[in-house]
Amino acid sequence: MKKHLLILALAFSSLNFYAQDAKMAEECFKKADYKCAEEQYSKLAEKEQIQKFQSDYYNNLGTSQRRLGKTALAFKSYEAALRANPLSASVYANLASLNSQRGSKAKALEYIDKGLQIEPENVDMYLTRSKIYESQGKKDLALKDLNQILSFAADNIYAKTGLANLKKNSGDLEGALKDYNQLISEKPESLLYNGRADVYLKLKKSKEALVDVNKAISIDPKFSQSYVTKALILFDAAKPKEACTTLDKAVSLGYEKGLLADYYAKCKAPAK
Repeated sequence: MKKHLLILALAFSSLNFYAQDAKMAEECFKKADYKCAEEQYSKLAEKEQIQKFQSDYYNNLGTSQRRLGKTALAFKSYEAALRANPLSASVYANLASLNSQRGSKAKALEYIDKGLQIEPENVDMYLTRSKIYESQGKKDLALKDLNQILSFAADNIYAKTGLANLKKNSGDLEGALKDYNQLISEKPESLLYNGRADVYLKLKKSKEALVDVNKAISIDPKFSQSYVTKALILFDAAKPKEACTTLDKAVSLGYEKGLLADYYAKCKAPAK
């Protein structure tokens, strides 16, 4: 009897340690302390015996590494997550997104096709595919994917901003501005102010752009994209030093530095 009680006590103790470690990893990730998150998720993934949980830990590990700019390691972690659970739609979504960002569009589309067979209403995969189609000049297919999201998630803000951005990228800046004005009137969020700031920047309205991006940052100081947008506004205003500092802030919050190489080149360029 005592032996059984001891085994149960050890089991509960082990579960408690796992729960504490998982909580610590989650807190590190939420605080954008991706180095800490990487360390914690790595330990969890190595120790976990249940494949579904192990897959989740590897998936989160990959995202932490991605935010740290460790792309090669992120690929390996996502692949380990997929081996642990071949039916994880979120892993397919992450592999698709990472491949897309690295220029492997065909591979990204393969992951999306497989992932959508598992989870036909996965927003992230439709968003990624929409961006791929747009980059390939297939605007009709990009539009179709965004509308597909709205067919099962009518209030999805990313799909709605995607539609506005399609107009912006097609040169219909006034149409995009009208869409953002409407969206902000319905739900004033950081993502929307950031999007409208970019439209204002393209309309050469730097003052309005700066007001909007600062509003986006005040709503969500951890939204890294806003700092990238602000850096572009500052570059446009011939303030490269401030712009480069703002880029560093974006990277510190998890924006992949490799995606900002062209902008960082301006930081290294000699002053004229």
